[in-house]
Amino acid sequence: RHGNKGVISRILPEEDMPYTVDGAPVDVVLNPLGVPSRMNVGQILEAHLGWAAKGLGEQLQQMMEKEFSTASLREWLRKIYNSERFGAYLKDLTDDELREVVRKMHAGVFLASPVFSGATENEIKDYLRLAGLPERGQTMLYDGRTGTPFQQSVTVESMYMLKLHHLVDDKIHARSTGPYSLVTQQPLGGKAQFGGQRL
Repeated sequence: RHGNKGVISRILPEEDMPYTVDGAPVDVVLNPLGVPSRMNVGQILEAHLGWAAKGLGEQLQQMMEKEFSTASLREWLRKIYNSERFGAYLKDLTDDELREVVRKMHAGVFLASPVFSGATENEIKDYLRLAGLPERGQTMLYDGRTGTPFQQSVTVESMYMLKLHHLVDDKIHARSTGPYSLVTQQPLGGKAQFGGQRL
């Protein structure tokens, strides 16, 4: 997976966060300058794939609510996965099993992209088109405070975020006087040794 890391610089109430056309607020805003400087373009493609998977899951959910026939559900899944093995798997499923599989995909269809032979840009565009989303992978966002649209469309995606256990409360450290090294007579280094600035 393509990752990134950063420091949370501002925490806003949900109503002040930018929101999409359908009124859903975004959870996290990342600076786009974190992509080209680290040559990590793969995370953009992965984010587009995540958005497409979420959109396809929502379409499957709508099909379930409108009580589409199992034949049309099978056909839709065949379009998404487009593989002989999955086609054979679909053929073996009973109608109830098929509905259970689709029910599990309500938050997004399951997609895997192998490391060196992953989904191509065109395949991702096909998934976005199939999900009824813009091929550019971007959408319009509105300022949460003023309600005015941003000047340009923004990449809004569905991706995993983890909280790393690096918190300022654990790292903050200060010292006036304390232990010194017997050999060099410099202060010891680091928080664990109650160290100070070494000269």
